[in-house]
Amino acid sequence: MKHLLLICLAGLLTNGVRAEGQESALYKDAGQPVEKRVEDLLSKMTLDEKVFQLNQYTLGWNHNVNNIAEEVKKIPAEIGSLIYFESDPTLRNEVQRKAVEESRLGIPILFGYDVIHGFRTVYPISLAQACSWNPELVKQACAVAARESRLAGVDWTFSPMVDVARDGRWGRISEGYGEDPYTNAVFGVASIQGYQGDDLSNPNHIAACLKHFVGYGASEAGRDYVYTEISPQTLWDTYMLPYEEGIKAGAATVMSCFNDISGTPGTANRYILTDILKNRWQHDGFVVSDWGAIEQLRPQGVAADRKEAALKAFTAGVEMDMMNQCYDRHLAELVNEGKISTDQVDDAVRRVLRLKFRLGLFENPYTPVTTEQERFLLPASIQVAEKLAEESIVLLKNDNQVLPLSKTAKIAVIGPMAKEKDHLLGSWANHGKAEHVVSIYDGLEKTFRNQAQLIYAQGTGFEEADKSGFAEAKAAAEKADIILLCLGEKKGWSGENASRSTIALPPIQEELVRELSQTGKPIVLILSSGRPLELNRLEPLSAAILQIWQPGVAGGNPIAGILSGDINPSGKLSVTFPYSTGQIPIYYNHRQSARPNQGLYQDIPSTPLYEFAHGLSYTTFEYSDIKLSSTQIKSGGKVTAEVTVTNSGNMDGAETVHWFVSTPVSTISRPVKELKHFEKQFLKKGETYTYRFEIDPLKDLGFINGNGDRFLENGTYYIKVKDQQVAIKVD
Repeated sequence: MKHLLLICLAGLLTNGVRAEGQESALYKDAGQPVEKRVEDLLSKMTLDEKVFQLNQYTLGWNHNVNNIAEEVKKIPAEIGSLIYFESDPTLRNEVQRKAVEESRLGIPILFGYDVIHGFRTVYPISLAQACSWNPELVKQACAVAARESRLAGVDWTFSPMVDVARDGRWGRISEGYGEDPYTNAVFGVASIQGYQGDDLSNPNHIAACLKHFVGYGASEAGRDYVYTEISPQTLWDTYMLPYEEGIKAGAATVMSCFNDISGTPGTANRYILTDILKNRWQHDGFVVSDWGAIEQLRPQGVAADRKEAALKAFTAGVEMDMMNQCYDRHLAELVNEGKISTDQVDDAVRRVLRLKFRLGLFENPYTPVTTEQERFLLPASIQVAEKLAEESIVLLKNDNQVLPLSKTAKIAVIGPMAKEKDHLLGSWANHGKAEHVVSIYDGLEKTFRNQAQLIYAQGTGFEEADKSGFAEAKAAAEKADIILLCLGEKKGWSGENASRSTIALPPIQEELVRELSQTGKPIVLILSSGRPLELNRLEPLSAAILQIWQPGVAGGNPIAGILSGDINPSGKLSVTFPYSTGQIPIYYNHRQSARPNQGLYQDIPSTPLYEFAHGLSYTTFEYSDIKLSSTQIKSGGKVTAEVTVTNSGNMDGAETVHWFVSTPVSTISRPVKELKHFEKQFLKKGETYTYRFEIDPLKDLGFINGNGDRFLENGTYYIKVKDQQVAIKVD
């Protein structure tokens, strides 16, 4: 820390006075092309100034308004970026003023923050968002987050996370879009488009950051920060696609991963960060380390000290040091020793400056100061959050059409989640406030007012082995026609550093279900969680199961709407629900087995409880046979697949059609099926719609090898929808 302070002081002493003539410098001219401005500014910078641009510190957090001057004083004017923990731009502007007016070149600071699923208007966790199968709606939600973030003083979000995750024990499964590469790619692109729009300099947009590049979701046994064994083949056919599509969509930045990938940690992995990202994919933005990931090359066993860690991360392709104190302490020294060239430093700084120019920070470095009422929770923003929550909720089970609740006079509302607000926000809801959340009970009370009597009892807490509330809960259930049992996870049980050995609910919650089942009253299980859950003991005791995930501020309103029948559920799972934790990893697109009828578990089923893409509706949909425009195709041709769907039930509703592809024989073994396209449409009762899949043979039928090269082989392929398939021949 002493060394850091000396560097900061030296920078202030040497650079604190503006260089003569800078006001008329080319880089100050907004009419000049960005690349010319970048090169002009770069040519004027000293090595110390360049190094500062490659470092990120923090600002704020429980900030006292009376200490603004002291907070500003401790931040070097030349710093490249700050993680901004406040929701008001006042402190940000004061620090920015110091950078613009007191540093020699007046380079503005880039302010970042973990805006994962909303800023103040918190919408459902990302895993839930994918269950909506509505990328346009996710794009709208990210646009809301971008506007709120920018008005709060944040220019850059560390989102979206597109780590393919197949282990529900891993806490960060909540932050991504599930187990499928294509799904992560589609929703990652939608998020980027929502955050960044068409013009980063627009004051309602922020820069996105694809994370964590790459393979973080493969952490062994679901434990965070640990080793991942990923072959080149699996790296490309499972983990790379969402990042490649995100780069094509214009993601401004990328975050390196914590995990060690087959012996080389992602933060020191030149193949991934430079050979692929920069050279092959031509990404012209920059890579930021995850928090402390450079310093953590030491405990990972590939760097002896911070200096070596800085050398390995920088030469691998990490441009910005997030809270490691490695670059600010050692980068200049490494240059002077000839271990890092000035050209390498210039390329890194060029990438950081490029984003600052694209964001318009040189022209508009300050954030207008507005009221919270102007910034947050606007009616239109809440409407988007409610709609996304509504479409993300998945009806897993509904025996005998116990839902929706109709002509129900007395409803028992039981469980620790019933009146809970804070835990409905989920992890990474940093600026979300419980006071803005509609609880499940509040939503029910509003919806069923003058229609039914609600009888409440908490029953138990989340995990404490306390049965003292069981009797009250059982008495409430005895008085009611139906039981709404609201269970689930606290928000801190998922997210970063939140691994769990089992994905079952705590024993006390399961025991409450068993106790209430003795009443003979039908149980509707309402589950809030940040991961798939083990439900094999609870499923037989439940007449219906509604997976609400962690729905954000909208909370109880869409839940009550679905229970009442005002809303028809349309969510479908983006992740498999195992029968038991012991089945993990279990996912739909697994490779074919050498003995399909053997190698099964002897003590439990080998199939999941609920499959990927499972989700029920209150109406019924009839599917026609799949029709192909041609049953033969050449590599350069096109084929259209169609299926007609009719809403044959008595209620309007939305249906998502998932198109899968498989092939029985390939030179590289392929998954039993792979999702290649999906489409969601709202159909009124009696309405018919034709869903189409425009098949690009190389992209949709082809596969990818361990070098990242896509290929298409002659042979038979199958197009699958639900339980039917048609063959198409490639020659």
